[in-house]
Amino acid sequence: MPPPLALYVHLPWCVRKCPYCDFNSHPLRGELPEADYLDALERDLVHALPAVWGRTVVSVFIGGGTPSLFSAAAVERLLVRLHTLLPIAPGAEITLEANPGTVDASRFAGYRAAGVNRLSLGVQSFDDRHLAALGRIHDARAAHAAVEAARAAFDAVNLDLMYALPGQTLAALEQDLDTALGYAPAHLSVYQLTLEPNTAFAAAPPPLPDEELAADMQEAVETRLAAAGYTHYETSAYARPGHACRHNLNYWTFGDYLGIGAGAHSKLTLADGVWRSSRVRHPRQYLATAGSPAAIAESQRVRAQELPIEFMMNALRLTAGFAPELFCARTGLPWSAVAARIARAEALGLIACEADRVRPTERGRRLLNELLQIFLD
Repeated sequence: MPPPLALYVHLPWCVRKCPYCDFNSHPLRGELPEADYLDALERDLVHALPAVWGRTVVSVFIGGGTPSLFSAAAVERLLVRLHTLLPIAPGAEITLEANPGTVDASRFAGYRAAGVNRLSLGVQSFDDRHLAALGRIHDARAAHAAVEAARAAFDAVNLDLMYALPGQTLAALEQDLDTALGYAPAHLSVYQLTLEPNTAFAAAPPPLPDEELAADMQEAVETRLAAAGYTHYETSAYARPGHACRHNLNYWTFGDYLGIGAGAHSKLTLADGVWRSSRVRHPRQYLATAGSPAAIAESQRVRAQELPIEFMMNALRLTAGFAPELFCARTGLPWSAVAARIARAEALGLIACEADRVRPTERGRRLLNELLQIFLD
């Protein structure tokens, strides 16, 4: 049996490229080509259908870019087309990412009516100074208004926050956490700002908190959210009971996903193995080629010797770890393929092996890159 299948839809435009962002996002110049892009997505999906024929989609994630640039009518049209072409499980989680600078209450209500049942709001901070330093298009007032509108329209709301920001103090982070918790979101994603290659911040790095302060901030996030009743179930993810992100859990348990849209990535388990592929990145090229082989920028089968690290890079992000049987089912490899490396990681105190689970220890979570290096040998 193949793993569960999720669908990712990439909407690549944004108002302005944030200086820390290394995603495939492109500042919008001129009118948003909603209708043309929806047509391209449909051609893309139809072309991909033979690879997933008969499989049920367990979750849909509409990401970007800034998907909330698209109107509610466009999102409804997209979801109608998806339901027409694919069997989507009843009650499937359908998430849309939104930027507080591009939405209002009526648009959120429209997304909910269109079929979106989970909203992920990229707040990042409630402090005007830090939002300006991050190059965000919204200010604190817009962030508060967007969160209030999201809570009115959706039961399942995720707030994205960032820490270790330029000039940020521990007290400022704690204020952001307290503000976010005041809204009682179902889910919080809290990321440390990192300087990624090929970004404006990489070219001109801002002054960031030192490693010791960043570690104190991470500890403050974990402690404060645990006290508020959130489960720290993945490296950067915290949820109230029953509200873990099902779409991302499928990634972290090495499930399958089909990605459509400019620059979207796929990982599919086929008869001859696990395959990864990606679409062309630039929206103009994607619009011209979607639905044809020319839209596929890369496609390759994952070699058997690469499967252990591919699996571990995902599963060891989970606080609860994984069952050995899951490794065998997802990779098609016997447990003996990783047993020696598991033992080495356990001896170093990076993982704990229980009767039916392998999970990272607290030390292993803190030193995740060191832990993963063991599986690269």
